[in-house]
Amino acid sequence: MNLSWVTVTVKDLDESIRFYTDVVGLTVESRRPAGPGMELAFLGDGETKLELVCNQAVSEFSIGASISLGFEVASLDQTIAALKEQGIALHSGPFQPAPHIKFCFITDPNGLKIQLLEHM
Repeated sequence: MNLSWVTVTVKDLDESIRFYTDVVGLTVESRRPAGPGMELAFLGDGETKLELVCNQAVSEFSIGASISLGFEVASLDQTIAALKEQGIALHSGPFQPAPHIKFCFITDPNGLKIQLLEHM
């Protein structure tokens, strides 16, 4: 089996797309209606996609505190500097649990933790 996509229910599709394209660097593969009051978008260039779903009928949803999406960056220090310029605060970190990896967390507009990691 291959992991095809991860689905995240979002409050505002435009805001979430801006975050994942401008901050994380994903590209929009497709965006389309998915029924009355519902729209979805697939993001990413690789094998695994991020599916964002906005359903106007859903007013409350919960994202688990122990769930995060991880994205590899070329330089964590440069990424953190760019986040600060964009006014995006770190949720936690940076951490370096081993000599070959360091990472930090930010949150997306819906409160989902995003792990940004550098393999060294």
